[in-house]
Amino acid sequence: MDAVSALAIRHVPALAPGDRLGPILIEAIRATGLEISDGDILVVCQKVVSKAEGRVLDLASVVPSPRALGFAREHGKDPRVIEVVLRESRRIVRMERGVIISETATGLVCANAGVDCSNAWRPDFVTLLPLDPDASARGLLEELGAHAGRRIAVVLTDTFGRPWREGLVDVAIGVAGLRPLIDLRGRTDLAGRPLEVSVIALADQVAAAAGMVMEKGEGIPAAIVRGAGAWLGQGSAVEMVRPPEKDLFR
Repeated sequence: MDAVSALAIRHVPALAPGDRLGPILIEAIRATGLEISDGDILVVCQKVVSKAEGRVLDLASVVPSPRALGFAREHGKDPRVIEVVLRESRRIVRMERGVIISETATGLVCANAGVDCSNAWRPDFVTLLPLDPDASARGLLEELGAHAGRRIAVVLTDTFGRPWREGLVDVAIGVAGLRPLIDLRGRTDLAGRPLEVSVIALADQVAAAAGMVMEKGEGIPAAIVRGAGAWLGQGSAVEMVRPPEKDLFR
C-alpha cells in the first residue's frame, strides 16, 4: 500500500426517520462527481444512519428517574438526557464531574452511551446509536455494492474520546466487508525481533482518515477511502471490542 486517499461525499441532504439511506448516498456520490471503484471503503457517520433507522427520541416523552434527576441537578445537566443515557447503557463505567462513561449494548465504551444532542433530527430530540451497527453496515454494503457492481466495504463511524489523550477521533462502530484487525503477531521487526502484541486496528484507521474530510460543521457525513482495498474481507466491529478478561480497566 503506497497511497491512501479520503474523498468527501457532499450533497447528502438532511435525513428523516424512514429515509432510504442507500439511494440517498448513491445520488450524493454522483452529485459530488465521484464513482465507486473496486476496493473502495464507504465510510458513513453514525448519525445519518441512526436518523434513517428512526433511532431518534423526543425528550418530551422522557420521564427522568431519581438517579437522573440527582446527577443532573448536581452537574447542571438536562435530566431527560441523563435518563436516556442511563437507559442506553448496559453498564455504567464512571459518573463523575458531569461526565458519564458507559458501555452500550454492543460493548462500546464511550461517553453518554452515544446519545447525542447535536444536529439531531429536530429541536429537543436526541440521536441514539443504531441497535446493531454491524447489521446497518451490512445492509448498506449489500445495497451499494449491488448498485455499483463493485467489491467494496462499509464502515460506520462515531466520534470518541480516548484514554490518556486529548481530542476526539472517529472510530469504527460498524464494519462490513473489511478485515477490522490486522494481526502482525509472529512476524518480525526490522531487527528480526518477533512481534508479539502488534494487532493493528485497521477499521479505526480508516475511520480516522475519513474523519479528516467529514467536517462536522460542513454537513459532510460520508466519504470514500481509497487505496486500502487489500484489506477487504470478512469482519465486524464487534471483533474490536476487547473481552472482559483482557480489559485492565473494567
